[in-house]
Amino acid sequence: MVIAIASQKGGTGKSTTAITLSAGLGRGSKKVLLIDVDSQANASKTLLPHYQEIPKEETLFATILERAPLTIHETEVPGVDIVPAHILLSNTDIELTAAKDHRESRLKRRLDEVKKKYDHTIIDCPPALSWLTLNALTAADSVLVVVSPGYFELDSLVQLNKTVREVREFFNPSLKLLGYLFTMSDPTINSKTSLKLLRQTYTDDVITTVIPRNTDIRDAHINKKDIFAYRPKSKSAAAYSRLIKELFGHDKKDK
Repeated sequence: MVIAIASQKGGTGKSTTAITLSAGLGRGSKKVLLIDVDSQANASKTLLPHYQEIPKEETLFATILERAPLTIHETEVPGVDIVPAHILLSNTDIELTAAKDHRESRLKRRLDEVKKKYDHTIIDCPPALSWLTLNALTAADSVLVVVSPGYFELDSLVQLNKTVREVREFFNPSLKLLGYLFTMSDPTINSKTSLKLLRQTYTDDVITTVIPRNTDIRDAHINKKDIFAYRPKSKSAAAYSRLIKELFGHDKKDK
């Protein structure tokens, strides 16, 4: 299964979700490929201690801009490999606007060559609606939309949902909505109201599991670890374990 983790806004916990789902599945004896399509490269920086030494030719840049095969790197997380991002992916829209090939499917063509080696592929989308996002959604079987508390965060779903419909119409008719994941939840009125509105608006599509705001996740990433390695008994680790069980039907096992 190929899952795109998407959000139109930054700071929603999108990359955290991509990292943690990948790590949880990998530690549960699944083989996982994480593709970092976000030019900020947060997932790459967290999972690859030597990330700063990797040339652009060994990142997703080469696949999207030069149509090269995917360069896959092993991570220190059991079962998890990654295709890292590069800051120059931010030039993608300029480059692809003038392209004459099927520019929306450059990632899909190369992913199709390797995805059978993995139980799951997780794609960390950029926090914007761009050619990179279209490549991610065209390559995906389903999309998990990450939503954090706030009016603008909820409002951004309208445009993201429109993009998903357009991708279905023009590029990937089989793309499914896996659901809306509410993250960074806390006891504030803003958070409670946002979750209530999300459930009222997208009733059947809201994931039951809610991810709490928790500093352990931030500390884990600063230490270049996933939450299951850094603090497996934290609230965040417990919440993401429930999410994995909800989405994939099995528990994360320690490994």
